[in-house]
Amino acid sequence: MGQKTNPIGLRLGINKNWRSRWFINYNTMPENVLGDYELRKFLKKKLYYAGISDIIIERTAKKIRITIFAAKPGIIIGKGGSEIEALKAELQKRIGNKELILNIKEERKPQLSAQLAAENVATQIERRVAFRRAMKKVIQSALKSGAKGIKVQVAGRLNGAEMARTEWYLEGRVPLHTLRAKIDYGFAEALTTYGIIGVKVWIFKGEVLQRKMNSDDTATPERKAPRRRKGRRNVNAKKN
Repeated sequence: MGQKTNPIGLRLGINKNWRSRWFINYNTMPENVLGDYELRKFLKKKLYYAGISDIIIERTAKKIRITIFAAKPGIIIGKGGSEIEALKAELQKRIGNKELILNIKEERKPQLSAQLAAENVATQIERRVAFRRAMKKVIQSALKSGAKGIKVQVAGRLNGAEMARTEWYLEGRVPLHTLRAKIDYGFAEALTTYGIIGVKVWIFKGEVLQRKMNSDDTATPERKAPRRRKGRRNVNAKKN
C-alpha cells in the first residue's frame, strides 16, 4: 500500500493537510479544481528560481488567499516590493473579480523539502552533472539538516543509455507503511537531450505521536468485578 501510493495523499487528515482548502457547490467544483491547477502551474513556472516548496490556496465566496512557501522569498518580493506588486496584478487578471490575498513565507529548512531536493537533482542532471553525485549530495545535505531518512530515485535513459532504467539510494529509515510517520514527497523532471528523466524524493522527518485522550473523550467504561471473599464470589450480594 505505502510503497505505491503518494505518501502525502495517503496521510491526508492524519499528519498532512490539504493544499486546496475550500467548500463550494458541487456544480462549480470542476472549475475550481482546474483553476487551482492553473494557478500552481503558473506560479511554479514563473517563480521556479525562487525555490517554491509548496503553494496553499484557500477560497471563500469573495476572496482567494494564496500562500507561497519559498526558499528565496527575496526573489519574489523584489527591490522595494516591485516584483510582488507585478505578480499580484498578473494573478488578479487570472482570478477575476475576487479579492486576492497573497502571502509569501520563507522555507526555513529547504534541505528538508522533498520538492526542492527533487528539483535540485533535476537541475544538476540538466547541467550534465553525474546523477549519482547529485543524488549523494542531496542525501548528505538532508541528513545534516536533521532528516531521519531519505530516499532518492531517478528513472530514464541515465547517461544516455539505450534502455531506460531506475536507480535509487536510501539512507536511514523511510517507513512508507507507517501512517504516523511524517514523510515529505517531491517529484521533478529533468529535460535532457536523451529524453525526460524523472526524479522522486522521500524524506522521513520523524513520527507524530498519538495525542493523549482528553477528559471529554468518551471511552467504554470498565466493568467492575464482583467482590470476592477469600477467593470466592459473594453470592449473597445478588440475593440482597
